[in-house]
Amino acid sequence: MTEHSHDNPRLTPWLALTPVLVLVIMLGCSAYLFGADASYGPNQIALVLCTGVAAIVGSYTGLRWSELQEGIIDGIGLGLGPTLILLAVGMLIGTWILAGTVPTLIYYGVQILNPSLFYAASAVICAIVALSTGSSWTVAGTLGIGLMGIAATFELSPAITGGAIVSGAYFGDKLSPMSDTTNLAAASTNVDLFEHIRHMLWTTVPGFAIALLIFAMMGSAGGATPDKILSLQQGLAREFNIGLHLLLPMLLMLYLIYRRFPAYPAIIISAVAGGIFALLFQPGRAIALAGDADLATGFALTKGIWISLTDGYISNSGNEDLDKLLSKGGMSSMLNTVWLIICGLGFGGILERTGIIRLGLALALRGVRSTGSLVMRTVVTCFSANILTADQFLSVALPGRMYRDAYIARGLSPLNLSRTLEDSATLTSALIPWNSCGAYMAATLGVATFSYAPFAFFNLACPLLAMLYGYLNFAQRPLEAQYQSGTTSSSTPVEA
Repeated sequence: MTEHSHDNPRLTPWLALTPVLVLVIMLGCSAYLFGADASYGPNQIALVLCTGVAAIVGSYTGLRWSELQEGIIDGIGLGLGPTLILLAVGMLIGTWILAGTVPTLIYYGVQILNPSLFYAASAVICAIVALSTGSSWTVAGTLGIGLMGIAATFELSPAITGGAIVSGAYFGDKLSPMSDTTNLAAASTNVDLFEHIRHMLWTTVPGFAIALLIFAMMGSAGGATPDKILSLQQGLAREFNIGLHLLLPMLLMLYLIYRRFPAYPAIIISAVAGGIFALLFQPGRAIALAGDADLATGFALTKGIWISLTDGYISNSGNEDLDKLLSKGGMSSMLNTVWLIICGLGFGGILERTGIIRLGLALALRGVRSTGSLVMRTVVTCFSANILTADQFLSVALPGRMYRDAYIARGLSPLNLSRTLEDSATLTSALIPWNSCGAYMAATLGVATFSYAPFAFFNLACPLLAMLYGYLNFAQRPLEAQYQSGTTSSSTPVEA
C-alpha cells in the first residue's frame, strides 16, 4: 500500500474523527434495530456509508477521487488472500460432511470427550494443533467444525464452545514460529523471532491458564442425556459409513500446513480429497444430494459432490437435531462474510489513504508519561486499528513501526512492543465482527462474533495483562546495548 503522510494542515483531529464517530453511531443503530442479524447486511451498509463520509473528508483535504478510490482498492486487496481461504473453507466443510469426515469426528468425539470438561479440553486440543501448524484459521476450519458439532450433540453452549476454540487456536498461533502474525510482529519491530516468542510467555501462559480455569469451572448442567447422544450416534451411523479412515482428509490438511504448504492450496486439496472420499465411501449420500433420479450414476455422483462444494451438504434424515448439525458448508455459505470483509477493508483503506489512521497514531503518542501509559496507548491503538482497518496485519504493522522509537526512547526493548502488539492487535482481531478474523471465525464456527467474544477468555485476558504489567513495570525488558548503538537483531520479514 502506498504510504501517505498525515501532515496535511487541513486534516484536523476533529475532522479525522468524523468518519469514526459516524461509524460508531451507525453500528450502534444497526445493533439496536437488527440485533443478531446486523452482520447480514446492516453492518455492511454502515461501513459503505462511512466510507463515503471518509471520502468527503479526503476530498476536503485535497485528495482526488482517483486517489481515494485507489485507497479503497488497496485496502480491499489486503483481504483477497483471507477471502480466498474463506471460500475454500466453505468448500471443504461441504465435502468433509459429505465424505463422512465431520460425522466421524463427531461420532468418536462424543465418546472420548467428557462433557464436564469439554470447554477446557476443546481449548487445549486447539492450542496444541495451532502450535504445530501456526494457523488459528486452520484449526477453526478443521477441529473447530467438529468440536462445534460435538458441542451441539452434548447440547452445550455454541457461544462458549466458540470462545474455547478461539482461545485455544490463538494461544497456539501466537507461540508458533510458523504463524504469520508472530513473524510480522517480530519483523515490524525488528526483533529476533524466537526472543519475541520467549518474551510473549510472560502474558500468554498466565492468560491461557486463566482461560482454562474459567472453562474448567463451567459445567454442562442441562446437557444432552446419554440416550439422546446415543440416538444421534445411531442417526449418524444410519446416514453415513463411519470409520477412522474417514479422518484422513483432515490429517492430510494438517500435514500440509505443518509442512508449511500454503494455506489456500492446502485447503483446496483437502476439499478435493473430501470429494474423493465421498465418491469412494459415501456414494449413496452423494447421489441423494444430487436429487436427480434421471441422471446416470456417474453424473449423479459428480453433481452431488459439486453441490457440496457450492452450496454445502443438506441433511434430510428426518432427525431434526441431526439435520441442523450437518446442513452447512459450501462456498455460497461464505459470501455474506466476504461481503462484510470487503466493506470493512474498503473503509480501512480509505482511512489509511486520507491519513486519518496515521494522524490517530501520532496523536496517541502525545502525553505518554510512564511505561504503563505507553503500553496502554499501544493496546488501545491496536484495538482501534482492528476496528477501523478490519485487518489484523495492518493493526500489527502500523503501530509496530510508529511506536518502536517511543519504546526505545523510554529505555524499553522493542521486545516489549512486539509482545504488546500480539497481546492486542493479534488477539482482539477475532473479537470484531467486520474484521477479517472475526468474520472468518463466525462464518466457520457458525456462531456470531459478539456471541463467542465474551467467552474468548484468552483473547480478553492478554490485553488486560499487558496493561497491568506496564503499570506495575513488571516483565518489561530494558533496552539492550545493540538497540542503543543502532544495530538490531533481525527476523525474516513477512509481508502483510
